[in-house]
Parts: sequence; C-alpha cells; structure tokens
Amino acid sequence: MTRSQELRNIGPEIDAMRQGMDWHESDLDRVQILVESTQGSSHPGSFRLYELVDEVEKGVMYGQGKPAHFTVTDICDGIAQGHAGMNYSLVSREYIAGMVEIHAKANPVDGIVLLSACDKAIPAHLMVAARLDIPAIHVPAGVMIAGPDNFTSEQIGTYGMLHNKGEISDEHFSRLKAHACPTCGACQFMGTAGTMQVMAEALGLALPGTAVIPTTLKVSKDLARDAGTQVIKLVKKGITSRDIMTYEAFYNAIVIHAAISGSTNGLLHLPAIAREAGIDLKPQLFDEINRKIPFIVNTRPAGKYPTEYFWYAGGVPVVMLALRDFLHLDVMTCTGKTLGENLADLEKSSWLVTNNGYLNKYGLKPEEIIYPVAKPIQKEGSIAILTGNLAPEGSVIKHSAVSSQMHVHIGTAKVFSEELSARQAILSGEIKPGDVVVVRYVGPKGSGMPEMFYATEAIASNPELIASTALITDGRFSGATRGPAVGHVSPEAEEGGPIALLENEDLIKIDIPNRGLNIIGIKGELKENQEIIEILLERKNKWLEINKGRIVSESGILGIYRKLATSAMSGGYMK
Repeated sequence: MTRSQELRNIGPEIDAMRQGMDWHESDLDRVQILVESTQGSSHPGSFRLYELVDEVEKGVMYGQGKPAHFTVTDICDGIAQGHAGMNYSLVSREYIAGMVEIHAKANPVDGIVLLSACDKAIPAHLMVAARLDIPAIHVPAGVMIAGPDNFTSEQIGTYGMLHNKGEISDEHFSRLKAHACPTCGACQFMGTAGTMQVMAEALGLALPGTAVIPTTLKVSKDLARDAGTQVIKLVKKGITSRDIMTYEAFYNAIVIHAAISGSTNGLLHLPAIAREAGIDLKPQLFDEINRKIPFIVNTRPAGKYPTEYFWYAGGVPVVMLALRDFLHLDVMTCTGKTLGENLADLEKSSWLVTNNGYLNKYGLKPEEIIYPVAKPIQKEGSIAILTGNLAPEGSVIKHSAVSSQMHVHIGTAKVFSEELSARQAILSGEIKPGDVVVVRYVGPKGSGMPEMFYATEAIASNPELIASTALITDGRFSGATRGPAVGHVSPEAEEGGPIALLENEDLIKIDIPNRGLNIIGIKGELKENQEIIEILLERKNKWLEINKGRIVSESGILGIYRKLATSAMSGGYMK
C-alpha cells in the first residue's frame, strides 16, 4: 500500500478536504504526486514556471496519478546584488528545502516532481529530494536565449562599472539592460543556475537532455510532461531518490562539473546535497577529480558561447559520452535505467542530430562548443582547492578563469570587512596592480555568505587590475566571476580563522599549481613560516580579547542561519 493510501486510512478528513478542491472521488485512489515549483514573479527563472507545471501535471494524470501543486518562490542573486538582500541568498536554500519538506511530510504524497531554474532553488530541491528519500524527479526549467550579438546578462556588471566611470553613455547602457534578458529562464552563461541544472542531470535525478534547454523551445514542455509520467513509474518500481543519489552518482557529477567549468558555488551545494543522502563529500575529492578531467565546454564566462549553444551541441549527454571512461555507468537514474543504458539509448536515437540542427543555424560545429577530450580547452578541470596557513581547512578557486601569469602570485594584502568598501577602493584607484584584495567577515557565520560580484567586476572592468590583482574572501562568488578570485576561505573570520588576523601590507602567495594559499610575509617583509605562525598567534590572542562575548546581533532568519551554519568548505548548511 502506498503512503498516501495509508494516511487516508488514518485520517478520514483527508478525503473530505481534497474533495473541497479540484479532486474527484476517483482521484483519491490514485498515486498522489507533489508537484513543487518556485513559480513566482521574483525573477525570469521562476516567472513562467506555471507552463512547465501544467505539463508535469498532465504527465502525472496521463500516468493515472493525481498531482497537487505547491510553491515556495526563490529569490534572484542578480536582484539581491549590492545590498543587504545578498546576505539572504544562501540561507534561502535552507528554507526552501525546509518548506518543501513540510509540504511533503504534511500531505499524503507518494512521489515528488521538483521544478526550478536557478542558483539556490535547484540545490534546495535536490537537498530535500535526498532528505525525503521518496520517488523524485527534478525538472530543470531551462535558460533564456542570448541577447543581440550573443550578449549575456553577466556582462551587465562590467558595463555597469564602465558606465559609472563615464566610459559608456546613459543611452548605450540603457539599451544593453533592455536586451540582456530577452526571454524568461535562467541566465545564459554557466553560472550557478546553469551549473546546478547540469548537476541535477549529472546526478541522474533529471531526465537526460533536460539541463539548460532554451526556454523558447517546445521540447522543454515535452520533457516536463515526460517527467510527470515517469515519476509514476518510479513510484510503482519503488525507486527512491537515494537509490539514485549514491556516492558514485556524486562522483559522476563532480566529473561533469570539472568538464563544464562549473560555478565555484557547486562546492557549496554538492556537499550539502550529499549530506542529505548520508554521503560525506570531501573538498579533496573535487581537487583530485579536477586534476584528471579536462575542461571541454566552451561557454561563458570561462568560454565564448551562451549556454543555449551547449544544449544545441548535445548538452550533458554528449559530455558524458565523451567522458564515459571516467564515469560510473552502472548508477541508477530517474529513467529507471542505468546511466550506461541511457547513453546507449541516446546514441541510437535521433536526438543528437536534432539538437545539432539548431546549432547549424549559427554556422557552428558541435566540437566548437564541446571540445574533444583529446584536444580540450584546458587539460585539467576548472576548480582547485587551495590550503595553507591562510586557509587551513581549504579555499576554492576557478583557475580556468585565471590568466596563466596569475597562477602563482605574490601580493600585498588590502583588507576590508565588507564588499562595498572594497569595491569603492578598487574604483577609486586605491588598489594597485599586484595587490591582493581581502574581503572578510562575509562567510556563513559572518553575514550569510554573500557574493563578491561587484568587487570582482570592478577588478575585471580594469584591464590593468584583471591581469595582476587577486581577491580573497571567506565569502563566495557569483558563477559569472572571472579572474583570480579565491573564495570559501575556511575557517572564516567570524570564527577567528587566519583571514581575521591579516593586516594591511602582509604578503600573500597564491600558488595554484601547488594548491597553496599562504601568508608569507608581515608588513611587506618576507618571514619564515614559523615566525609567521608565532605572529598570527599573538594577533589571535588580541583578536580573542577584542571579540570576547561578541554575539551575532541579527534577529530573524538570517540570525538563526548565522548561528547554525557550518563552514563553507563543508557546504554552509544549517546543522
């Protein structure tokens, strides 16, 4: 007997309440599916999800099930950017997951279909799918098409900096903003939204070929309907989310993350999702995999093309076919088949020919978007984990977006305790080529772990600084970030980590080849490591005295999150 039928027997009011809505008496005996979406007017990624929800519900009904639509709307990092709203971005992941859990536990449901497009909603949905351990499918809600001349929304940040400096006119800037987001959907680059859509598919919880579909194509609706029908089959076969979300599935996801040059935020989300499935993902696994998996997907911001071209070139299935020797092909997926079986089916179908036909319109070949493994964009994956006396528990850098001359860099620290001051210092010329901008007290416990997007864009908009200046933070970065940006430094400043003890003019060495992040000098003078350790200990004692009895003052949701958040390198989840 299914869960929904067991609960009906316990609570006779359930039938009565449901028949007070759109339920017919015959619906009560059907498989009951919770359809959860982030539908709302919050941003383009969620604005028109009702169209896909409608298709999922049709698929459920065609499968002889009964759907019920619930929604918890997400926020947009782009809209929250540059003000206190950004502090609420990561915490929203925890509360979206919590509300979906409440919906699923408080209602008689046998399976769940989750629809979302963007940065925190997708990881929240994947977290709660693992937590619930019921039959589940995620429907990635696709990406917007690119603007004129392949303009993509992350470029607005750079042009905003140029506009502030008077280098482009008001009219030019207004025109760019008007055409940066020409349709609904997630942003058109491999930022966190696109990355997490890919991760849902790579984990096997989304149907093959569903990540980063251009929202203008009808196929997105067709696949949403397929998901509704397929979840009924999962219920009948008894395949649950944890049957799919195994250690091997997460290993596969990290392989694909490396190949696509995925957002560094993936290192926040994948460990948090895995934890819900009872799996401990260590940061070192990301580094190990990235050392042997080539970067092969030529999409912005690390590459040239918008993400719709990635889908035209074959998307996640083609990357998996290219890297099949590195993948666990025997993992179960939401199709009810193994990954290996899915790939074999795709090779026999006309799906790839159809996709490539869209790419032909632009005069491009698939190998210009998804490079051959033998001739990659970069021999290693996109992510490196850096450790050292500045980050004993680790930090993250996307080195695919870093010029080769900055792979080893020594610079003087310029220290700030929040992003806007750092941004102003960059724009005013206070930051000089070769400096290392440090933004601290912005980790999970510090202020909710906001993005440092405007600071990185201020550096990126200056040709001299982008080639010579690094940014280090215990906060995180937008998936659109370019240049030498080291984030997730742990332990964070709020907990008295070494980043809290830095002072202006200390010397910092970033060493990507050797995976190092170290303080190597004090006040501009090189010092032996032991002497640096002793100086940091003296500073730590003073820091402890200054911060004695310091209490996180924020009330409400952010205050709760800051008190309960774990380190960024473990996923920044609420324990």
